[in-house]
Amino acid sequence: MNILIQQGRIIDASQQIDRVADLYVTDGKIAAIGQAPAGFQADQTIDATGKWILPGLVDLCARLREPGSEYKATLSSELHAAMAGGVTSLACPPDTDPVLDEPGLVEMLKHRAKSQALAHVYPLGAVTRQLQGQLLTEMFALTEAGCVGFSQADAAIVDTQVLWRAFEYAASFGYTLFMRPEDPYLAKNGVAHDGEVASRLGLKGIPAAAESIALQTMIRVAQATGAKLHVARISTAESVALIRLAKQQGMAITADTTIQHLHLTEMDIGFFDSQVHLKPPLRTQRDREALRSGLLDGTLDAICSDHTPVDDDAKLLPFAESHAGASALELLLPLTLKWAVQAKLPLIEAMRKITHNPANILGVAAGSLQSGAVADVVIYNPEVEWRVDGRVLKSQGKNTPFVNHALTGKVVATLTQGNLVYQL
Repeated sequence: MNILIQQGRIIDASQQIDRVADLYVTDGKIAAIGQAPAGFQADQTIDATGKWILPGLVDLCARLREPGSEYKATLSSELHAAMAGGVTSLACPPDTDPVLDEPGLVEMLKHRAKSQALAHVYPLGAVTRQLQGQLLTEMFALTEAGCVGFSQADAAIVDTQVLWRAFEYAASFGYTLFMRPEDPYLAKNGVAHDGEVASRLGLKGIPAAAESIALQTMIRVAQATGAKLHVARISTAESVALIRLAKQQGMAITADTTIQHLHLTEMDIGFFDSQVHLKPPLRTQRDREALRSGLLDGTLDAICSDHTPVDDDAKLLPFAESHAGASALELLLPLTLKWAVQAKLPLIEAMRKITHNPANILGVAAGSLQSGAVADVVIYNPEVEWRVDGRVLKSQGKNTPFVNHALTGKVVATLTQGNLVYQL
């Protein structure tokens, strides 16, 4: 099928393109930008005048809740939410039930996701069996089943000998480890940043050092073993400084932060608002500014949604008892662009953080409108003004800390593999 998307502003960081032009799609692939290929006859024409044409977003962390937690969300509900947010490729962490530590589970997830014909799902396999931090998984077999990397999700590997062996194993095969650093003893039972707000509210705190201490260990082990380390969902200024130093020393390390930590701080907890109960916790304004600066200077490579749908019963408990997490697939793009406007960052560079860079980190062919690439395309109306209402999110999880936040811009259409799968 031939599709012509007319006269939209094409913004593609992978090619440094930012101009108004036509986009041509043939048989599920990008055929050309600007000039029609020889003999091209459109079967469908989409008028994108006044709108932006973007590559499909690539999200480094989205929990789809299948298998095992279908009462929180289903594969179908979350992939439809992804389409509404323009997220056409996403990495799924291994903390499902059962854990993604066996090839058969990975194959089942890949098959179920493919049958939806929506977003491309890239599973991250567990580093250790059951995420218990003791016995390593068969990483080679998991890769053969479809894993693009390995993660402990929010679980720690306390035994540094196990951590060392995991990094050695990954290094020997060239696998990337997606690790969120947190010392489990310093973070034990904590629910908020260990600071003024937590003290005032009587909440158990998690110090910033819980992240930086664990990160220092990971960096040193990665340097010694040669493993490819991606530091996931960092939240502190100290972590930004450590990653900046590692990069200056020539280490091949990448890192991301979440869209929540880019906009919010511990002050947004207010009076025990459980919608703001996140993991890692929201930090200080200083930490938030350091994360923003790290993205601007290239210390941090990407922004992820950290999409974590939670059922109402678990989210509406008292703050300390509520489940951590936020639904964010549908908010990743407008919130990233809102930050870009605040930071006076060119749009093409903002898009790089949620398309080209995360695709490179995952090692997948995505986040680009290059000729011959799979036609994962987003059409975005930058003029629509709206306020966030969790009740109207496509995600089964209605939990978001951005309720009533004013946003500008919405996805009006999403194509995956050349098929129009979402239209506002």
